[in-house]
Amino acid sequence: MDSYRFLPRSFIPLYSQTSPAPGDDGPVWAPFEKRLGEAQIALLTSAGLYLKGVQPPFDAEREKAEPTWGDPTHRVLPHPLDPQALGMMHLHINHEDPLADPEIALPLRGLQDLVDEGRVGSVAPRHVSVMGYQQAGLEVWRRETAPAIVELLRDQGTDGLILAPV
Repeated sequence: MDSYRFLPRSFIPLYSQTSPAPGDDGPVWAPFEKRLGEAQIALLTSAGLYLKGVQPPFDAEREKAEPTWGDPTHRVLPHPLDPQALGMMHLHINHEDPLADPEIALPLRGLQDLVDEGRVGSVAPRHVSVMGYQQAGLEVWRRETAPAIVELLRDQGTDGLILAPV
């Protein structure tokens, strides 16, 4: 997917030459203790998905006013999930394809196939959706968003997380 397609061309220099944030220059690593065939796995998408009529969409008005800002909040998506219940708010991505086939942004069917084949133990009961393009708001992510997501994943017994960037 061409991330710059939906952005003004003047934005390309803002994102094409990014470097790690202060304090984020070392590798992040944690050993995976369980066998994958026994592990509960969740998904995290950066597509800005939310449950229509149940959850508020991500903040489009502020992003329109401040194009380098990205809504740092997250939405919890249940499993199983009716694809027709999904809405999407992300100014940098064409919504048509992920809403027509949510597997593009949230590969639940693919994850379930891995469980059915015995390669993964189970699908987590809840998954997470965020909105990408977060470079400008990393402090809120560090203090609020990431800890809240980690708490959710730990509370439900998630052993691993698959990142599904769009």
